[in-house]
Amino acid sequence: MERPSRKPGFTLVELLVVITIIAILIALLLPAVQAAREAARKTQCAKNVKEMALAALNHEQAHGHLPSGGWGYGWVGDPRYGVDELQPGGWFYNILPFLEQQDLHDLSLKATSDTDRMNLTLAMIQKPLLAYSCPTRRPPVLFPVRPDRNWFVNASKPADLTAGWTKADYADNGGEEVVMWGYGPGSWSDGLAGIGFQSKTILASCTGVAYQRSKIRMADITDGASNTYLVGEKYLDFDYYYSGECYGDDESVFGGDDLDLNRWTSVLPHQDTPGIDDCYAFGSAHSTSFNMGFCDGSVQAINYSIDATIHRHLGNRADGLAVDSQKGL
Repeated sequence: MERPSRKPGFTLVELLVVITIIAILIALLLPAVQAAREAARKTQCAKNVKEMALAALNHEQAHGHLPSGGWGYGWVGDPRYGVDELQPGGWFYNILPFLEQQDLHDLSLKATSDTDRMNLTLAMIQKPLLAYSCPTRRPPVLFPVRPDRNWFVNASKPADLTAGWTKADYADNGGEEVVMWGYGPGSWSDGLAGIGFQSKTILASCTGVAYQRSKIRMADITDGASNTYLVGEKYLDFDYYYSGECYGDDESVFGGDDLDLNRWTSVLPHQDTPGIDDCYAFGSAHSTSFNMGFCDGSVQAINYSIDATIHRHLGNRADGLAVDSQKGL
């Protein structure tokens, strides 16, 4: 009788060759997948900037001026005090109604007492928003607060400082030169009386579109809306994404005038880098460029290698130089 023939199979060498080929294909494919994911994240980030820019322009149409910069880092927004120099909340608080977040903006109006109002204001600043978070950098979560931080005048202090508030991965255009921030007035009575703010001389030197108690109209942007930054991504030290220890990223997104929420163009933009703490620059977690919204509502990817003079002038709304970000002076 004939013996049945054995079924053909893979030898060990052949199996190892197949596994090696599969590993090589995966290694080749992985960067492409990662690049596609980052492209999608950057597109979402640009969409966030676009929505914020359009919200600011809708604010200008509704109220006659762009969103105010607020009072200082000792304050958060209060819906009882309108949208001008009496509003302690800053740029990102003031655009909430134009991001379909009117209920969040007005949350403390439900208060039945001063204590209740302080608690509801705390609830507001602890509400994460996707629109203020760059998906390449970090998710919209609650971030810790430094234990030594002087608390807000107009919000309750949480028992757990490891879940303090939500932050922004973006900043408005404070202008060319850095104008230092401050806590702001120490009380409501001082603030409403105009006490505890930067001097009028200092504020008159601000060349951007948002700063302490600002009320910039489109007519004030004489260099042209398409030639002036409005809002964009801010630089952060990679090491401090979640710690709350960076002074350029340690405040609530719904707070008032502060370098968390303003950035300036006398400082060159750059990519997030471990060990480099720069509280004044625009920038992002993206590899080659960062997203900037302009005063006409457009959004552009600005390369980190942008000429320093061009970048500087794009932060000045009225220096007489209509600078094109792509073509230069």
